[in-house]
Amino acid sequence: MAPKLKDPSLLKQDVCYVNGEWVKAKSGKTFEVFDPSTGKLIGTCPEFDAEDTKAAIKHAAAAFDTFRHKTGRERSKILRKWYDLMMENADDLATLITWENGKPTADAKGEVTYAANFFEWFSEEAPRIYGDTIPSSVPGNRVWTIKEPVGVCGLITPWNFPAAMITRKIGPALAVGCTVVAKAPGETPFTSLALAELAHRAGVPAGVVNVITALGNTPAVGQVLTTDPTVRKISFTGSTGVGKLLMKQCSSTLKKLSLELGGNAPFIVFDDADIDVAVTGAINSKFRSSGQTCVCANRLYVQAGVYDEFCRKFTEKVREFRVGNGFEQGVTHGPLIHDRAVDKVEQHVRDAEKKGAKVLLGGHKLPDLGPNFYQPTVISGMTSEMAMASEETFGPVAGLFKFETEEEVLKWANATEVGLAGYFFSRDIQRVHRVAEHLEVGMVGVNTGLISDPAAPFGGVKESGFGREGSLYGIGEYQITKMVTYGGMGQPLQK
Repeated sequence: MAPKLKDPSLLKQDVCYVNGEWVKAKSGKTFEVFDPSTGKLIGTCPEFDAEDTKAAIKHAAAAFDTFRHKTGRERSKILRKWYDLMMENADDLATLITWENGKPTADAKGEVTYAANFFEWFSEEAPRIYGDTIPSSVPGNRVWTIKEPVGVCGLITPWNFPAAMITRKIGPALAVGCTVVAKAPGETPFTSLALAELAHRAGVPAGVVNVITALGNTPAVGQVLTTDPTVRKISFTGSTGVGKLLMKQCSSTLKKLSLELGGNAPFIVFDDADIDVAVTGAINSKFRSSGQTCVCANRLYVQAGVYDEFCRKFTEKVREFRVGNGFEQGVTHGPLIHDRAVDKVEQHVRDAEKKGAKVLLGGHKLPDLGPNFYQPTVISGMTSEMAMASEETFGPVAGLFKFETEEEVLKWANATEVGLAGYFFSRDIQRVHRVAEHLEVGMVGVNTGLISDPAAPFGGVKESGFGREGSLYGIGEYQITKMVTYGGMGQPLQK
């Protein structure tokens, strides 16, 4: 039985939001979206193509000419109204997230609050867009800067946080005066479309926010967004491979870029850590959304002196999980997004087992629940030769590595092409500063497994991308700095 929405009009079937109106694909084509828990059809969405995307860009460009001149306070009020509407409709948004993504209702409600908070945060930043006055080295010159919106922005978001990833991009874009064409994830488009409906109700001017959908045509839509000269910025969250392709395409018009790509987060427990705190942190980091987050702990390194204790306590906690349909009472972990994700998890587990690791808990598919379910799994005796040491699992599997020294674990932690997040647990203040500075990542969690916050800059280094989202730094990603120099201003007053 399909879940019920308090406001059924938030479920948008067969239409996208372009120029303040709900429109179909010009071709009339649609694609199907399925519930990952049950495999049942949720509904259909438009299969936008290149021409549909170009039309959305054209409307965004026309709207930019007006929207960029609204005051920061005016834009602030629009974002605040959108935030209020999200909170008023939080239950329905959470229902849509659980329905199309699979995460349990409690997690989905948490995501809605997190997502809405980006609108609240950037509504407060919108009136505070400051430039600088700069002392000139040339006598008589006066130098100052203006912060201006970069222009039309193409936003491409993933399925794992269908509400938060789009608000984290739209919030700063609108705060500074940009307009956007947001391509919703093909697996989870209905949450994005519901947010577009709330944008309409919030009074977002026509053309300022455009939300489009595609599945089979995703490469074609992406190519238009990355090559159309009207689009001045691309913000993408997703895999490193796709990010590299989009960056290559953007080079044709030298667009401003923000890329938040794959991770392979190290999670380090030193022998002076509070083990209970470390276990809680590992649970929060590793198994959030069934391990389907880019900042999930992927490699858990535990120092030899506390390895056995940590393994035992950690496994006991994971044993308490209950896997099932996200709408069911008491379920802590839902399905993976599709069977291909399950297959990758299975491959990693079998590879580790084949190379000498020991499965302490789980380690198998759950076909009785459906094709997309996998047991929460704990594996000990991990080594660097195993696939999980170098590849992002993106599933509910925790591989535990034993280490001896700080130097050893930092070498292992940094032995990867990516560098998004890293975590470690220690009560030695000198070690805290030393390790935080040596980890080659964009974000470090010290004695915590949860680091996401609208006030904190989110982003990575190396092949995890560049640019920051959220925080004061996230605003700058949607701005250009214009310098103005006045000459002949320095003649002294005659007495």
